[in-house]
Amino acid sequence: MSDVNQKFADPDTQLGSGIPHFTVLLSSTPRGARLGRLLAADQLRSWGLPTDPATHIVAELAANAATHGRLPGRSFRLTLYVVGRTLRIEVTDTRGDRLPRLQVPDNHAESGRGLLLVDALADRWDVAEGRYPRKTIWAELALPAPEPAPTGSGDTSD
Repeated sequence: MSDVNQKFADPDTQLGSGIPHFTVLLSSTPRGARLGRLLAADQLRSWGLPTDPATHIVAELAANAATHGRLPGRSFRLTLYVVGRTLRIEVTDTRGDRLPRLQVPDNHAESGRGLLLVDALADRWDVAEGRYPRKTIWAELALPAPEPAPTGSGDTSD
């Protein structure tokens, strides 16, 4: 089975209102989660946006979808889009019966810190219950303001 099941939109496609977005279905496996992170980094670079911390958030949400949101034969969906100066990351899986919750794991636990990372890195995040059996975990990042173009003033060269 392929790790990339179906690409919904060409990365350069704009939604009706001119919103850059990227959506892809990935297999609910560790390999699919890793591919999601790599595709997200590539897409962000193509848009001229910083990859960090967005790729860390994608990695955590995709790993959670592949681990906790996994149903045999079902994929998860990764969506990235930019509205104004906000990057929104969404990961949708088919385990709407298993909603994530922020918790502090035992100091000796080997897992359970993914949402703590998302909480620390994202400006905001939450879970949206979709049409059963889906759920979407989303996170938003404020993007840095674009650097002003050089004006040429103060140039002393002849």
